[in-house]
Amino acid sequence: MVYGVVQNVRLALKNRGGWKGLLEHMYTNGDYPFKVGTFQGQDPAGNKYYENRVDYPFGQHRWVEPGDIHNFDSSSIPPEWHGWMTSMNDTPPSSEEEYFDSAKANIRPVCKSNSPTDHAVGHQEPIWNFHHLHNQTSVRSRGYGVGNPQIGLPAFGVKDAYYTQPGSPYNENSMKKLVMIGDLDEGDASKKPEDHRRFKSLKWADRLRTAEEKDAIEKRNAEISKKAIADALADVHANRTNRMRSRGRGTVI
Repeated sequence: MVYGVVQNVRLALKNRGGWKGLLEHMYTNGDYPFKVGTFQGQDPAGNKYYENRVDYPFGQHRWVEPGDIHNFDSSSIPPEWHGWMTSMNDTPPSSEEEYFDSAKANIRPVCKSNSPTDHAVGHQEPIWNFHHLHNQTSVRSRGYGVGNPQIGLPAFGVKDAYYTQPGSPYNENSMKKLVMIGDLDEGDASKKPEDHRRFKSLKWADRLRTAEEKDAIEKRNAEISKKAIADALADVHANRTNRMRSRGRGTVI
């Protein structure tokens, strides 16, 4: 048992480039530093994929070693490598072209084709994802002007990439443009134009007013209400007088 442990440590030191690499992988990847397998390929994010069907049981015989061990996210594994790791297929993406070439040998053409591709996969454009994250729901800010330090999303200048349904206030096509409908300081030459208190709604205007301005508006509204009540009472009295006169009862005081 002791001999086996020593041999594993020696092999890990050789594969990790010394004690620094070994301890770093032990701290970030757990038992991966001591797992040894056949290198199968590497994706654009720098993640390396290994396989060992001899020493490990099914389900543990394939694994990935992150390219950035300090900021690894599981969504940085491309779908094609994820399918290989979960044993959906046994052909790693690094061997796809060889597999296509061998499979095309079994295809019997029935007519001439001018297609630029000679297999069913067709042309594929290279895909770019922020920090190689294929699940874009992670690419979102944690708050306004904060960004997302967990995945390295800056606070400004980078759009959130997660999907939003039409009509959502976070969907830029559904965001209403800011339109100001008034200015509380309109005509005030003592203030600079950029210092004017512009508002987009009456509720916003009420928030911008000072206490003195609100008191003045309340007094003006009270006077208007008092005058309206007095005018209504006068109209009632005048209507009553006209009705009584039409009945011939003389003067009504």
